Amino acid sequence: MTVAEALAQLQSPDPSQRYYAAWWLGRFRVKEAVPALIAALQDESDRTALGGYPLRRNAARALGEIGDPQAVPSLIACLQVNDFQLRAAAATALGLLGDTQAIPALVALLQEQNAPSALGTADLPQPYSAILLALGRLNAQSVIPAIQPFLAHPLPRVRSAALCTMYVLTRDASYIEQLLELIRQAETRLQRVLLTDLGETGYLPVATAIAQATAEPSFKLMGLHRLLSQWLTTQSHPLDWEAAGPVLQLMDQLL
Repeated sequence: MTVAEALAQLQSPDPSQRYYAAWWLGRFRVKEAVPALIAALQDESDRTALGGYPLRRNAARALGEIGDPQAVPSLIACLQVNDFQLRAAAATALGLLGDTQAIPALVALLQEQNAPSALGTADLPQPYSAILLALGRLNAQSVIPAIQPFLAHPLPRVRSAALCTMYVLTRDASYIEQLLELIRQAETRLQRVLLTDLGETGYLPVATAIAQATAEPSFKLMGLHRLLSQWLTTQSHPLDWEAAGPVLQLMDQLL
């Protein structure tokens, strides 16, 4: 598929074609697609029986991958849409875009008590994990008090994201130790998810713990890839490739 074909497909009457086109444009980070993807965030035609917006979710994910800041206001607006997965995708995208103007809206959603969940649950009315991780990426030091209550959340997945974010914001290694203990206690299915949070810390000494987890090699590789990617965002040039060497060796062993 060419860029022109993908852009044309984004306007197709076939919802599945529009969904795929949004994914493709994000996968290949096509900057000229940003206006069309922002428009897709308003789409009302592609809606599931349960009330979700598949195209809007993929458009939000694509805009996060492309990284153009002009998408920030539209993504912030998506935080109020009655679709749990769209709110999660928008929060993740805002974290990737790195624009701190999103922080107040993310914190407001984190603290929202009465918003309709739209396929959320009593314990998880909002996509807390996505919001917490986005606040970490945005280096939201000023909102640490709003994050701390989630360290005691009943869901391990949310506690994991809170621990990761608190480490990212404070560089206090005690949060890493708590996250490692949470992973050790988790069943394999939950470990698969928690390993990505551990990778999100960018703390290279946890590489061995990721490689030794009981989850399948593919999930360990994703965790190690995330770990290395996040570490790279904190480094200045020239890069210390000697420090990254053990992580690369572990990835080779898992291939």
